[in-house]
Amino acid sequence: MKPKASSKKDLKDFDFIDTAPKINYFTSTDSRYHPNTQPKARQMDADMTAEAPDANREHKNSVFTMLFDDKAVLIELSNALFGAHYGADTPIEVTTLKNVLSYGRVNDLSYILDNRLIVLVEHQSTLSDVIPYRMLLYIAETYSQLYHNRMQYRRYKFPLKRPKFIVLYNGDEDMKEDVLTLRLSDMFAKFAPEDGAADDGLIDLELTVTVYNIKNGRNANIVKYCKTLREYGIFTDMIRENRKTMSLEEAIRKAVEDSIDRNVLKTFLLKHKQEIETMLLTDWDWNVALDVSKEEGFEMGEKKGFEKGLEEARREDARAMREEGIDVNTISRITGFSVDTIINL
Repeated sequence: MKPKASSKKDLKDFDFIDTAPKINYFTSTDSRYHPNTQPKARQMDADMTAEAPDANREHKNSVFTMLFDDKAVLIELSNALFGAHYGADTPIEVTTLKNVLSYGRVNDLSYILDNRLIVLVEHQSTLSDVIPYRMLLYIAETYSQLYHNRMQYRRYKFPLKRPKFIVLYNGDEDMKEDVLTLRLSDMFAKFAPEDGAADDGLIDLELTVTVYNIKNGRNANIVKYCKTLREYGIFTDMIRENRKTMSLEEAIRKAVEDSIDRNVLKTFLLKHKQEIETMLLTDWDWNVALDVSKEEGFEMGEKKGFEKGLEEARREDARAMREEGIDVNTISRITGFSVDTIINL
């Protein structure tokens, strides 16, 4: 009798088991694939690549995002942040998300560096202790768009690109530290022994964010070695200074004109002048809308319930923006109300 073929497979029968950092696992024809499974594996991976969504389609830009959406600038930023020496031929792939979180807001910037790291960068003018939680949402969504859904069912591990979480702070609040580390674990609920909760004190999930204070010459090496970031800081400082004596629209327009005269982001501003002015105005309205909504929502919430108070605060924001002459489509994008609702407020 002919013996039955063994059902035990050799490890080589499975793809995605090699952890070498630079293999493209969607398209590789590496000889380490078992020869009998290679055509099938390549076809499956080709299907995965074809079906994987585009992480950059329909992305809602900010000025910071637009400015750094350039390979040469991202290499310059990476060298400044990590004290590295990446060359002009270093592979860069922008992975900034599109319209996946509330109000259509997404992360400022993310990119794959040298086929190894996923770098997520946020530029903040307001200090936030919840940024580790936001970064958790961003990286989860980024991974889900980079790796096809089928990959979660693989038997053997495959190499995930390693994430780096960075915040560049340049706001009005006083940040005493040059560098601050924020941890997701600091946000977890704490349990007292008397609560009877099964808490051994161990952390099963951690995410750390490095916050660099780049205001007023702090972390000078980063700013020194990234000309684009340095000039962006000068440009935003101009707007803040102008706001002391001008309306927002006037402050932005004058900052753009003065920057061009002083050769600060000159090429970028000349190319995108009108779009940048509109973006900055919208971005400011967005931040004001959120701040006012939270404050008024909580105050009204004491009497009417938080959700009702927040809804009314959003309506007040929309009315105020209409009075300022802001386009209804922009107001709709900021508040989430339909154009018809805004017109009838």
